[in-house]
Amino acid sequence: MDAQSKQKHVHAVFESIAPKYDMMNDILSFRRHKAWRRFTMRKMNMQPGQTALDLCCGTCDWTIALARASGTGKTVGLDFSGNMLSIGQAKVNKQGLGEQIKLVQGNAMDLPFEDNSFDFVTIGFGLRNIPDIVKTLEEMKRVVKPGGQIVCLELSKPMWQPFKGLYYFYFERILPLMGKWFAKRKEQYAWLPESLQSFPDLPALAELFRSVGMRDVKAYPLTGGIAALHIGMKEKETE
Repeated sequence: MDAQSKQKHVHAVFESIAPKYDMMNDILSFRRHKAWRRFTMRKMNMQPGQTALDLCCGTCDWTIALARASGTGKTVGLDFSGNMLSIGQAKVNKQGLGEQIKLVQGNAMDLPFEDNSFDFVTIGFGLRNIPDIVKTLEEMKRVVKPGGQIVCLELSKPMWQPFKGLYYFYFERILPLMGKWFAKRKEQYAWLPESLQSFPDLPALAELFRSVGMRDVKAYPLTGGIAALHIGMKEKETE
């Protein structure tokens, strides 16, 4: 699948699954995605007033968590799916965060923001769906402030047996069936294992972070390596 075809396919998938997205995340990850996000927030150590851009924000759970951690800092969520953003906007409004959080429909490979705009730029469970990973990382680095953090929480590839075999059996065989049973979307949830096949594993993604000029890159395997957290820093400007 070429880049343009992938982009169109992924857009169609997420437009389709938006109404059941939150429920299916809980079911398919056995609610582990919530624990992964809490771990990530602890590692980020966000301070009051700091600003954040959340890419592929989807239905905005992480966007809202970032805004709450900041307290007063501007928080922006960006996604290419209008249906996902509509659900996210309803959550933002319900939480009374409409003044602090702005949602933007846009492309993670071509961010509509000035250089050095945010203290944090995050992406959760979205990088593997983007046709050009390196371009996206370069854009994240461009818009984060010097000394700011680039944060990626994503599915990954467990390396040790027998867990690896069990995981791939679940991910490739059982997960699409659960998508069919619970969301009536078997074909769309078959995309999840497909999207991981060519995605870099934990050390390879850490090397991509370094290749675009990020400093102090740290990578953390989560739940036996089925997910991973990567954090890199944009180099501070010299005096």
